[in-house]
Amino acid sequence: MRVDGILFDKDGTLFDFGATWNVWAGGVIDELSGGDPARATAIADAIRYDLSRRAFLPDSPVIAGTNREAAELVATALPERNVDELEIFLMESAAAAPLNPPVPLAPLLDGLSAAGLALGVMTNDAEAVARAHLGQAGVLDRFGFVAGFDSGHGAKPSAAPLLAFARQAGLAPDRVVMVGDSLHDLEAGRAAGMICLGVLTGMATEADLAPHADAVLPHIGHLPDWVRRDPH
Repeated sequence: MRVDGILFDKDGTLFDFGATWNVWAGGVIDELSGGDPARATAIADAIRYDLSRRAFLPDSPVIAGTNREAAELVATALPERNVDELEIFLMESAAAAPLNPPVPLAPLLDGLSAAGLALGVMTNDAEAVARAHLGQAGVLDRFGFVAGFDSGHGAKPSAAPLLAFARQAGLAPDRVVMVGDSLHDLEAGRAAGMICLGVLTGMATEADLAPHADAVLPHIGHLPDWVRRDPH
């Protein structure tokens, strides 16, 4: 079966999760705690972040969750703070997070486009943050579809935002590849009837992803070869 489109997750897929978001979260905890070790520990415990390693724990709900869900977790440690204000703070700080793609994005995406593939991004981050990150990386114009949890299509693991990409691109869902680093990505892809590819630039291991994926790649740089092999 031919592949006509690729829908990417953002964090952990287009950008290496640990190199990007572990650093960001450490800074957020430092700022919100105001240097108070007890408050820092409370925030870290709420979002499942290891302060000694400065890294998210593999079971952190923040990894695949929405910005709102992250704000709600932080609020449990800071009951005096308004959840809406925390959500705005997280969104604004996330827009300036350090970005570390696993491979140079522009040539990779240009090659996929040249092969006739429609490209999109669906993230459980906010759409404004996604657009800011893609713009910062110089690749926003490579995508005909960019959606976040707040774009009106819902959030993964729902199939709805993935099917929105297929509709906009005029593609049959079973000829679209969903590429992601988390079970949310793959579960959404399966529910949408898409081909599912896992990548190992997030927090999940190959053993986590393989039962839910058609294939697991080390990173998105392996996509062109995989597409050329046309395994479906």
